Amino acid sequence: MEYIRTFMSKYFSSLTLPTIGITDVLEILIIAFAIYHIIIWVQKTRGWMLVKGIVVLLIFCLIALILDMKAILWIFRNTIGVGITAIIIIFQPELRKALEQLGRRNYFSSIIPFDDQKDKYERYSERTINEIVKAVFEMAKTKTGALIVIERDVLLNEFERTGIVIDSVISSQLLINIFEHNTPLHDGAVIVRGNRIVAATCYLPLSDNMELSKELGTRHRAGVGVSEVSDGVTIIVSEETGKVSIAAEGEIIRSVDGDYLKNYLINSQKKKNSESKKIKLWRGRGKNERKTH
Repeated sequence: MEYIRTFMSKYFSSLTLPTIGITDVLEILIIAFAIYHIIIWVQKTRGWMLVKGIVVLLIFCLIALILDMKAILWIFRNTIGVGITAIIIIFQPELRKALEQLGRRNYFSSIIPFDDQKDKYERYSERTINEIVKAVFEMAKTKTGALIVIERDVLLNEFERTGIVIDSVISSQLLINIFEHNTPLHDGAVIVRGNRIVAATCYLPLSDNMELSKELGTRHRAGVGVSEVSDGVTIIVSEETGKVSIAAEGEIIRSVDGDYLKNYLINSQKKKNSESKKIKLWRGRGKNERKTH
């Protein structure tokens, strides 16, 4: 305890509050604006879990610095260069997309978000839920295989690009027609964003979770796989049994009925009150209850 007091007095006793001018305030606002958008950008990519892991490592590094753990500090000093290079390689697709969007971004709407169309666009309506549930169980009756991914906070643009753009209002008839056998669009997944179908025949990553039942085929493993790399909800209709399953957060809920699916979709979306809308520097993630079979 005495060592910690000595450390704190040594490094913080000489700190004084500098004189702050208008330029300094402007600089702080610009940096805060940049950091805020970087956090939002990272939060909507697959690297969010990686960032939290890096924060944990930095906390351990701080503890090692306070307690003067020389071996751990030596390891951190000699691996930080490799770590930065590895982070750049891992984030390469996201960095490229961010640079592509930098030139066409509307900065004024980001600073002063008067328009609430984004919130309306991100939510799906009760009609959308009813149409999805209706289509899913119509296909379940005829054992028509289907894979529907409902996007939430993490964007699915990289999977959207592997399919065919549709950009259509959701209807049960359209969903059934897409997954009908021997049609050009039936193979692959449909991606739903808000109240629209954005793309069909999309390729999804397969889960390598060895704990999944051997009864599950490629369609179910693709549904679980995309839920492992995003926060989306995937609805799967088995072509062999006609049973409906839900995949979310790397887990699968099998053999659900219509009421369960409808309630799950209602509870999975983040409802926002437009009357109390404010400019927030952080958007928390809702915690949804989950039942697994």
